[in-house]
Amino acid sequence: MCLGIPVRSKTMCLGIPVQILETHGLIAHCASRSGPRTIDLALVGEHPPGVWLLTFIDAAREVIDAATAARINAALDGLEAAMAGETDLSAHFADLIERTPQLPPHLREAAT
Repeated sequence: MCLGIPVRSKTMCLGIPVQILETHGLIAHCASRSGPRTIDLALVGEHPPGVWLLTFIDAAREVIDAATAARINAALDGLEAAMAGETDLSAHFADLIERTPQLPPHLREAAT
């Protein structure tokens, strides 16, 4: 599934966490924030029910843990809240509150 978010007349595609309910070879029936989804497992291989996946356009791209899925879902909730006009988004980004932002390693050297 791709959560299409309009951004200045373009659409941004975001990864969506899903949890496997059952599998049939490289096809999984999953639960997502928007309801049931059928997900292609070709890029991550077969996994049992209960496993969390990060998906893009109904294809699994990465196996993730439940905590990561919860953080991503909270951020997606925050994005939806911002688009609805809310201004206090702190509840949606608890992992970022009172934390000094860090550049990724490949950008740290260029910033000094």
